[in-house]
Amino acid sequence: QGQLLAKSWSSLFEGQSGAALRGPIYSFNGRDVLTDPLWPHRLAWHGSTPRGGHARRWDCQGWRSSGGAEGMATALGEGRLLAGHRHNCSAA
Repeated sequence: QGQLLAKSWSSLFEGQSGAALRGPIYSFNGRDVLTDPLWPHRLAWHGSTPRGGHARRWDCQGWRSSGGAEGMATALGEGRLLAGHRHNCSAA
């Protein structure tokens, strides 16, 4: 609907945590991932460091369902895109 999420692409990744996210975030099928029960974990998986670099050990690349790998993801309710923490890759 034309809602502004950030002033610029780089503002999403500046500083320690990046820009604060505002408003609803919709999946490709039009569901609001912040309120829809289909999205119970409400995580944005990014595999990045807080400054936007590749978190090589924490990106879930090569993950298999039988493994216990962890990747960097941010709880969308935190309001910061790269304020990530390690989460089990199975928690998608």
